[in-house]
Amino acid sequence: MSTENTATAAAAAHDDGAAGSRPTPQEAWETLAEGNRRFVAGDPGHPNQNAERRSTLTSGQEPIAVIFGCSDSRLAAEIIFDVGLGDVFVIRTAGQVIDDAVLGSLEYSVDVLKIPLIVVLGHDSCGAVTATVESYISGDMPPGFIRSLVERITPSVLAGRRRGLEEIDDFVAEHVDQTCDRLVETSQAVRDAVEAGRTAVVGLTYSLAGGTAQPGRVLGALQV
Repeated sequence: MSTENTATAAAAAHDDGAAGSRPTPQEAWETLAEGNRRFVAGDPGHPNQNAERRSTLTSGQEPIAVIFGCSDSRLAAEIIFDVGLGDVFVIRTAGQVIDDAVLGSLEYSVDVLKIPLIVVLGHDSCGAVTATVESYISGDMPPGFIRSLVERITPSVLAGRRRGLEEIDDFVAEHVDQTCDRLVETSQAVRDAVEAGRTAVVGLTYSLAGGTAQPGRVLGALQV
């Protein structure tokens, strides 16, 4: 099948408003994984990015995944997974740190929008994780509200140190995994959705150079 046809088929498969049914966590993951493969190959299909798609979304949305990722400008979810309007519900904070607004947004996504897949998306060379590791080593906290970011990432750095980690990118992967665990531990709504099989959680670490999104922690009924 050609790349254009593959992209068209993928778009049709997750155009839930037209299909009238929700994808499983596995189907949602496979759509994102295939989109990332097209992006890495340099041959994206750009599905669901036209005026027709825009007009179909005026009455509501049925995204297939919620992507909770770092705010880094190089980590644009719709681009790296080759999806379009209405396909993903995106939440972004520096270092993908959790706060009340993030938890509220995630609970809305699983309880109201019935989204079957939560993706926690980190990336290599993350500045927020780097700042936290440097703070741990030096004992000095950064000024202003950057300190709040560091404080929220510090538990992941401590967990990494207990495992003997040294490299920043290893701490990034650890932080992604720890964030997946914290989401399920902190939010009753997310935990209930995962335990019921309605939603799964997967942690991904994105390569800025290669464009790939490598899986880490998986919680729920999902094969990656």
